[in-house]
Amino acid sequence: MGEEVLLSVNGVELCAETFGERGDAPVLLVGNSMLTWPEELCGLLAGGGRFVLRYDLRDTGRSTTADPAAPGYTLRDLVADAAGMLEAFGLPRAHVAGFGVGGWIAQLLALDHPRRVASLTLAATRPVAPGPNDPDLPEHSAELMAAMMAAPEPDWTDRASVIEAMVAHRRHLAGTAGYDEAAARRHVERIFDRTVVPAGADPAMAHRSNQTAIVFAALDCGDRWRERLGSITAPTLVIHGEDDPFFPIGNGGALAKEIPGAELIGLPGAGQELPPGVWEVVALAILRHTRARA
Repeated sequence: MGEEVLLSVNGVELCAETFGERGDAPVLLVGNSMLTWPEELCGLLAGGGRFVLRYDLRDTGRSTTADPAAPGYTLRDLVADAAGMLEAFGLPRAHVAGFGVGGWIAQLLALDHPRRVASLTLAATRPVAPGPNDPDLPEHSAELMAAMMAAPEPDWTDRASVIEAMVAHRRHLAGTAGYDEAAARRHVERIFDRTVVPAGADPAMAHRSNQTAIVFAALDCGDRWRERLGSITAPTLVIHGEDDPFFPIGNGGALAKEIPGAELIGLPGAGQELPPGVWEVVALAILRHTRARA
């Protein structure tokens, strides 16, 4: 595991961590925070000869924090941050993988900065931003939404309350392959403990933003990009849990259909998650996808 560093990118500080040898083919992992991509999975990629870079988006982890209810930046700024991360490490281009909301950033990076993207991997994401969904794309499952609406609001300043609430929430995002509660608990504990609450900020809002990514609900996402997917030139791999209740796999299918030459890999029994049981499968898929283009 590498050492975390704070880097100045586009006028903000972003926290990053690297794995592997600097001279190996670089892979930029984009999620909500760096913890979206488990360090064990990063280690498998590094062991396969990749220089892995993961980082905290703005308002997550140890990166610059604003008001999540009024972030003052746009989705395109987060795309520019991803390009800026490569510049900060002196990397002209990299293989790029995005999970969930990080998949939106990865798609736009491939569209707006094509020379930066050697290959593209899109995991558990969809081709449209928050808001009304396209009628041909499956929405969040009714069962998931009912569970989320019925869940009591935790005390976001109390560690134990937040952890119990988020462990329960992760259970609803899991697929039929099984829910690893111990792993989920360790994950949400680390997210809570890494959250930076700036002086004068609302700690409840900071922890809620880190655990639920509510900042994306308030973010200006700009123009649609789904109609531009056909212009992506980066070789693309789509990885999607077959039981994903948040972004059902039809969303991944649409990405694979509309991006030229894209390959779709379904993860049987997986939900909106990267549980321990899929780390080796996902790592091997990304290593294979990037090998010919390393």
